[in-house]
Amino acid sequence: MSTPAPLLDVRNLDAYYGQSHVLRGVNLHVQPGEVVSLIGRNGAGKTTTLKSVMGVLRSRTGQIRFAGQDITRLPSHRVAARGLAWVPEERAVMSTLTVRENLELPPARPGGWSLERALEAFPVLRERGHHPGSKLSGGEQQMLAMVRVLRAGPRLLLLDEPSEGLAPVIVRRIGDIIESLRADGMAVLLVEQNLRFASRLADRHYVFVDGQVVDEVARDEVGARHGDLLKYLSV
Repeated sequence: MSTPAPLLDVRNLDAYYGQSHVLRGVNLHVQPGEVVSLIGRNGAGKTTTLKSVMGVLRSRTGQIRFAGQDITRLPSHRVAARGLAWVPEERAVMSTLTVRENLELPPARPGGWSLERALEAFPVLRERGHHPGSKLSGGEQQMLAMVRVLRAGPRLLLLDEPSEGLAPVIVRRIGDIIESLRADGMAVLLVEQNLRFASRLADRHYVFVDGQVVDEVARDEVGARHGDLLKYLSV
């Protein structure tokens, strides 16, 4: 049985911040309906990879293909229009708008979450509907940032450190949502420092060290490789 073509296929990706060479020959892929994590220490190149895929970081070489099409040179708004969505680590919630305004501003696209589904997934957002984004907790901002982009109906969701600094109950809820997205056929590319959270969700893990992918670990290998993975994440 042949393996289906990747939804996202990144080949020989190099990226730069000015003269700094931060990604070196990165190769990775994400299949339709797959959750894949990028793990490694801070500064290893994980977030830079997401920025490169989304077209936010333009100083790069190599090839990025999405759904069989070359998106390497597309600006970020055209990448998003192809069906990719990014929730950055800083969440980018519009602080002066209310929760409901944040959700209503991007119109739902075919296949995207309705406003009602968004509020059912995270009931606290219904309760906080008239509060400005600046008054939300970190967990509430993370929920809002996630469901806002899901209104656009992406085929691939890029998440940067979604569990960072959040209470365990919020982390579990976000994990539940990611699992439900996979069950619906959505692919997720996840940057994560929390190995326990990542190993619960991801089908595969790419390990980054100094801007390079140095290892790939499947879900069923995590137990046997747990010590090695912790070393990759340690300071």
